[in-house]
Amino acid sequence: MRLAALLCFVSLASLSSSLLVAQTPETLGRIERLDPALDSLVAATAKIEVLASGFTWTEGPVWVPDEQGGYLLFSDIPRNSIFRWSEAGGISLFMQPSGYTGATYYGLEPGSNGLALDAQDRLTACEHGDRRISVLTRGGGKQTLADNYQGRRLNSPNDLVFDSAGSIYFTDPPYGLPERAADPRRELDFCGVYRLDANGQLTLLTKQLTRPNGIGLSPDEKTLIVAQSDSDKPIWMSFPINEDKTLGEGVVIADATEAKKEFAGAPDGLAIHRSGIIFASAPGGIHVMKPDGSLIGRLITGERTSNCTFDKDQKTLYITADSYVCRVKLVE
Repeated sequence: MRLAALLCFVSLASLSSSLLVAQTPETLGRIERLDPALDSLVAATAKIEVLASGFTWTEGPVWVPDEQGGYLLFSDIPRNSIFRWSEAGGISLFMQPSGYTGATYYGLEPGSNGLALDAQDRLTACEHGDRRISVLTRGGGKQTLADNYQGRRLNSPNDLVFDSAGSIYFTDPPYGLPERAADPRRELDFCGVYRLDANGQLTLLTKQLTRPNGIGLSPDEKTLIVAQSDSDKPIWMSFPINEDKTLGEGVVIADATEAKKEFAGAPDGLAIHRSGIIFASAPGGIHVMKPDGSLIGRLITGERTSNCTFDKDQKTLYITADSYVCRVKLVE
């Protein structure tokens, strides 16, 4: 078993804080410019800066604005924890447990995954172990927003995005189950993409993707982009959103098969810029794509890269990549 996997069994209290920042390189990988369009988004002098390292598997970053400028929250799924990073304060533990509150061992990925803020700036999370979408209330407790579809428990919600009406679009692959797709606790025989409306109604939008993962909305909220992390078909799909909020026929806009020959990893989390450009985690880094999937550049970390998010003003892209948390400065 890898050391990283073993770390998930170690109490957070016993981990030295130096583990999280020790031997952190100043930069990671390189930026590959394939189209002049990238220059209007990623600064010419930009590098992939490492903010912290030594985690087990980082995921689900979200930027939280506040009076001091804001801070980043991100999941460490095996440690069942959410960490906080800020320019002034560095790294600190924000929440533990983050995704599993049971009393027995629950596999190597029990914690929270995707994180987002609702209209009230409350932290909303995809929880692997507790198999739900939750929101952290003002009093500090959690409220379950969705944990079943038609009476059957969700697999393990993975990633989510809000629309302007307060609906949550989310994916539900089996990665958080201890035995994944073969887990006897699994109650749904498909991996769905769902919409959870503000009134609590849960709608299955599609079950055609075998392993739906990262998810994002176009700026006009007329298109849903979903990444599929199936190793046999690592793709990104685009679905038109109809007026009644159902999905139209999806089309494949990009394929990561060739990238998997060069780097480890798969299509995972993504973030969509206000320009409509897609920043999508992929084998070895972040693929920067036009809405039609045309590749204009790659932010190559060289690591298994899980997700990314923007700060409030989209001046910085934050990236979670294996044991690292990184950032790339964007054009202001």
